[in-house]
Amino acid sequence: MLNKNSMNSNNTRILLTGSNGFLGQYVHKELQHQGVEISNIVIPRSITHDLRKLTICEELVKNIDVVIHLAAKVGGIGFNKENPAMLYYDNIIMGTHLIDSAYRAGVKKFVCLGTICAYPKFTPVPFQEQSLWDGYPEETNAPYGLAKKMLLVQLQAYRQQYGFNGIYLLPVNLYGPGDNFNPESSHVIPALIKKCIDAIKNKTDQIVIWGDGTASREFVYAQDCAEAIVAATLKYEKGEPVNIGSGQEISIKDLVNIIVELTGFSGKIIWDTSKPNGQPRRCLDTSRAKNEFGFVARTSLKDGLRATIEWYKKNLA
Repeated sequence: MLNKNSMNSNNTRILLTGSNGFLGQYVHKELQHQGVEISNIVIPRSITHDLRKLTICEELVKNIDVVIHLAAKVGGIGFNKENPAMLYYDNIIMGTHLIDSAYRAGVKKFVCLGTICAYPKFTPVPFQEQSLWDGYPEETNAPYGLAKKMLLVQLQAYRQQYGFNGIYLLPVNLYGPGDNFNPESSHVIPALIKKCIDAIKNKTDQIVIWGDGTASREFVYAQDCAEAIVAATLKYEKGEPVNIGSGQEISIKDLVNIIVELTGFSGKIIWDTSKPNGQPRRCLDTSRAKNEFGFVARTSLKDGLRATIEWYKKNLA
């Protein structure tokens, strides 16, 4: 079993894919915070290491003890609707190649991040891990969600047949300083923050938001999620998937009101009901994470939003 002492030893090498992404940067820092030497964290860049290529994956896992696979092609509702084939192919092929290569290279543990989009469209709230196979995902997210869910199937199959130690984590929507604020591919929180800040800057008296505001979401602060991933890497050894979230549900309408308040936007909010809401509700049962490796999110939504807004103002606005 991997533990803090063994992970901190000079002999343990960790491959962290997606290390240059939003969540990856937090996980990289959290590993160092837990005592892992920076020289023992292998951080491939997508520009030189295309994980869609089997030979690249085979090369990367040589002399690696632990793989933490965060690399993914992701986006918001609009991006998902425009790129379903790319999202399916890129995500399933990266994970499939990397899992198989890791098994064949004798990697001791594989930590794979799934997605909340893998859950059925009408999952009872709060989402429990055993509900993962009870229906088809929400249509705009389905190709991405199903591609990521197949990696759970692969890990469980490799555990059953080969005894391969792979674990699978299901994080809810992430947010925090350093998030993706590109309007072409950003998720709801950075998109809303950018709309409000840009409207104030440009003296625009209204913003347009997709849907009708009735859909609900749950969010987890990126630093909290990074702590959960590292805790699971150290302590969790089972094949069942684990939800990672805050356990707090909020409607998009209420979320907009908080962001409007924190940014100081005073104009009109126009709901574009011709655009999709996405999945009707999202809120996780996070009891398995608490019971198995002691994770409880500690950052409140308002505090996390405040920090994210301040970061955006300082760095991008």
